[in-house]
Amino acid sequence: MAVEHVDVLIVGAGLSGIGAAAHLQDRCPDTTWTIVEAREDIGGTWDLFRYPGVRSDSDMFTLGYSFRPWTDPAAIAGGAAILDYVRDTARERGIDRAVRFGHRIVAAEWSSAEARWTVTAETAAGTVELTCSFLYFCAGYYRYDRGHVPTLPAIDRFAGEIVHPQHWPANFDWAGKKIVVIGSGATAVTLVPALAQTAAHVTMLQRSPSYVLSLPARDPLAQTLFARLPRGLAAAVVRMKNVLLTALTYRLSRRYPDGVRKRLLDAVRRQLPVGYDVASHFSPTYDPWDQRLCVVPDGDLFRAVREGRASVVTDRIATLTEHGVALTSGEELPADVLVTATGLSLLMLGGATLTVDSRPVDLSRAVVYKGAMLSGVPNLALTFGYVNASWTLKADLVAAYVCRLLRYLRAHGGAVATPTAPSDDDLAPLIALRSGYVQRSADLLPRRGRTGPWRLSNSYLHDLLTLRLGRIDDGRLRITAPAREQVTS
Repeated sequence: MAVEHVDVLIVGAGLSGIGAAAHLQDRCPDTTWTIVEAREDIGGTWDLFRYPGVRSDSDMFTLGYSFRPWTDPAAIAGGAAILDYVRDTARERGIDRAVRFGHRIVAAEWSSAEARWTVTAETAAGTVELTCSFLYFCAGYYRYDRGHVPTLPAIDRFAGEIVHPQHWPANFDWAGKKIVVIGSGATAVTLVPALAQTAAHVTMLQRSPSYVLSLPARDPLAQTLFARLPRGLAAAVVRMKNVLLTALTYRLSRRYPDGVRKRLLDAVRRQLPVGYDVASHFSPTYDPWDQRLCVVPDGDLFRAVREGRASVVTDRIATLTEHGVALTSGEELPADVLVTATGLSLLMLGGATLTVDSRPVDLSRAVVYKGAMLSGVPNLALTFGYVNASWTLKADLVAAYVCRLLRYLRAHGGAVATPTAPSDDDLAPLIALRSGYVQRSADLLPRRGRTGPWRLSNSYLHDLLTLRLGRIDDGRLRITAPAREQVTS
């Protein structure tokens, strides 16, 4: 049976994959493409995560697509609204009809002789193969089948229920129950106020604090502009305002960490009762933006603490007991339910293996090029969003760059693009964060250089110039004719 071939194969039908397809429609209308998705529906993260209160941790004006602006004044939206936004985008453009569900990519092999990828996918009906000239991974960077769960001492003794947010049970009723949420990151600060609405009490148990920033759930500027300007124009203005504000906050955090730290903690104190131990429970030992800031809309976490529906405990687990968690301080937290909001397990390329001309690609030795490609790997792009801003800002830029590159390669007779690696060995981990989920898997990820196109920029404005306007043939991206042409010429 003949193997189907497309110009571009997109892996993943989440926020990035649907956006990539839309950019191809707009910028490369003569290009054939399809999307393969391991799960059974569109939405990626926003289809998977169904835990109470799930929401964006970036403002929606930058998390939304540049080609389809978010036009609701709600700056921080719930997961269901985001899922509807992604699916509506796919449906309006007919992208949903080009998705092949239940296709989990397990391997991709590049042949220079044929100038194409052969991609192997596992499906319910068995293994299938597709070929493509360009492979575009939009599969995120974490495992969808399981999250990170640390070893909990005497876990078998606990008589209650243990739930990981990544696999929240449908119709789970927590009303009137005592709940301990283990963790202090974005998921934990989202869960606590949501659970506290009906639970008997919710305790957020953390080994160390994170920075928590309260932002308005509805953007005041957006509310004003939407009442006076066309919604598309208003959304574009608010989007650029948020891009600039986020960039300024990040830059100030890196240059003046003590000053930003003081302002963050002062803001926390204003939302908690007088005398609350902010130093113990909301004052991290690291500088702002060494880890991503945790955003809470309208201070909902602080309100739950003020009203006594939730509490924060900073301690370590000694052991689980039949009815709760015993801490190293000697205190025991009663619990009917334990929620392990303990982070993600990283996984690049959805776990697929890459081979180039029969040589396996070691991702840990590859270097990212312009945050969009991998050294030594031909005709392959991947989406990796910002750690200090919304994911989609970078996804949009990468998609536009891929379209520019595809047009360039077509104009040069179907040429092949392969990033070269930097000549020096001054490489760094891909993600410059101290978050636990990053530190646990840093050695499995590609590397980044310190200079030039190998430096992973955290600046949207820098990447806007580089990816939208920079030269394609920049001396670092090797452009070659297909091998079959080289042989016959």
